[in-house]
Amino acid sequence: MPEAGLDWLPKAQALTDDEVVRLVRIAVESLGVREVRFTGGEPLVRPGLAAIVEACAGLEPRPEMSLTTNGILLGRSAAALREAGLARVNVSLDTLDPETFRTLTRRDRHADVLAGLAAAAAAGLAPVKLNAVLMRGVNDAEAPDLLAWALEHGYEMRFIEQMPLDAQHGWDRSSMVTAEEILERLGERFALTPEPADARGAAPAERWLVDGGPARVGVIASVTRPFCRACDRTRLTADGQVRNCLFAREETDLRGALRAGASDEEVAELWRAAMWGKKAGAGIDDPEFLQPSRPMSAIGG
Repeated sequence: MPEAGLDWLPKAQALTDDEVVRLVRIAVESLGVREVRFTGGEPLVRPGLAAIVEACAGLEPRPEMSLTTNGILLGRSAAALREAGLARVNVSLDTLDPETFRTLTRRDRHADVLAGLAAAAAAGLAPVKLNAVLMRGVNDAEAPDLLAWALEHGYEMRFIEQMPLDAQHGWDRSSMVTAEEILERLGERFALTPEPADARGAAPAERWLVDGGPARVGVIASVTRPFCRACDRTRLTADGQVRNCLFAREETDLRGALRAGASDEEVAELWRAAMWGKKAGAGIDDPEFLQPSRPMSAIGG
């Protein structure tokens, strides 16, 4: 995010807790959704999150629920979220160095993230997964150390290629640390054995057994190894817009339909139409590719 931050979404434009639960219910009961992930921005700043998780846990069929977070507030909320029905967490941790963390996040909260990880593990939110984006000249040399630390603590490491979703629209492919580079650096210290191709399914991460297993490491290579053909995700933003792709430039407004009195089936039909219009690929390699206007922090990964 830019140093000056981003404009806050006016409260009236955000979905209420009840609207979130209703849309999740429609997705689960009418559209075949079986996994629900709460992302951000930062989902742990939402006061009603535990109540939303609990309500969604009562749906039939019950979805598997997970959370992607920066981890800063996780220490004080992990147990309550587990009790509410959350199954597991992904936590962003790009560095083991507190000074580098301060540079990247503009916060002196590295210790809070580590405490949040420990709290998640203690609460049974397993497997605890770590997400790291490597940036050239900043933290790219840390890949083997991050994996070693994750293995030591029983966490599962994920490395993610930097994607063109920054608020400044300053992404430069030539400076991105690629999956090939990440694997090369990890291979200097660890023996990596790829999992069978059919084990991946629709998951975004390619995974490798580390030193023969059972520990694994994943790489999400959205740019250099796109997985659009297998993608089965639908994204609902905090203001009630459906995005059928992380890089989509169009959205479908469900909030407006809800507040205009649409029935569940009418909302479901809007959602179906949005997903049926999904393009065959994100088009990052197209010379005419344009970043979506929303940055990652306003989409949810």
